[in-house]
Amino acid sequence: MEKKLSEMNYEEEGRVESIEQNLKNKVAGMGIRVGKNLKMITKHPLKGPIVIEVDGAHTSLALSVADRIVVEVKK
Repeated sequence: MEKKLSEMNYEEEGRVESIEQNLKNKVAGMGIRVGKNLKMITKHPLKGPIVIEVDGAHTSLALSVADRIVVEVKK
């Protein structure tokens, strides 16, 4: 099932399916690229940042950035 990265639940895992074109270079430096597996670690309330795990490293993203990344969530 596809959903925005910002919509993933805690501990949910998935594979990056698409990233908005103008965002690709910005998030590539964080290890977030199409085809990469990631895991939702935490979501801060009230539109705060999210923390994900990519390649064993934790990174945080603004909710507005996570809204522009689509993930195929593992069942």
